[in-house]
Amino acid sequence: MSYVRLSITAVLVLSLSFAGFVAAQEQAKARPGTTEADAEYKIGPEDVLDIAVWNNTAISRMVPVRPDGKISLPLLNDVQAAGLSPMQLRDVLKRKLTEYVPSPEVSVIVREVHSFRVSVIGEIRTPGNYELRSRTTVLDVLARAGPFNDFASRGKIVILRVNGSAMKRIPFNYNKVVASDGDSENLFLQPGDIVVVP
Repeated sequence: MSYVRLSITAVLVLSLSFAGFVAAQEQAKARPGTTEADAEYKIGPEDVLDIAVWNNTAISRMVPVRPDGKISLPLLNDVQAAGLSPMQLRDVLKRKLTEYVPSPEVSVIVREVHSFRVSVIGEIRTPGNYELRSRTTVLDVLARAGPFNDFASRGKIVILRVNGSAMKRIPFNYNKVVASDGDSENLFLQPGDIVVVP
């Protein structure tokens, strides 16, 4: 009798685990184009980092990321930080520190996030610069800056995004996104994006 109960319990646990796995897969599919690498936070200018080197207080310190994307540390001078994840920066620092410290143990903690800024301009109630704390969609930032002014062209919104040395224009049709049953058209913003509401 106990063998039957154990078997039933095992089947229930496995089926619930499988259901959770399927639900997680469906959530991942709901946001096309997002990968695990995309979800990793990238350090940017004006962020504040806590660099700790185990048993070395002379090098450990809290440092701001300069506008040029670099941080300054003793012995290492300037190190590029912007564009890297905290783990990538940790690996760079470990590699550079091996010249001075045997087997350095380094940790990088983002203490303050100031680099994720977007702008909203045009026919909207509160245009301006918005400092964001997490991944944000166009609808999210429009909700913060809204509502639209009476003469706003909701179907002709444009996101301006720096693409190398050029500026990329991404059309965004508010009416279409709001009317659709999915959120595939609702783009995630990137630091430095400008949302133009004509």
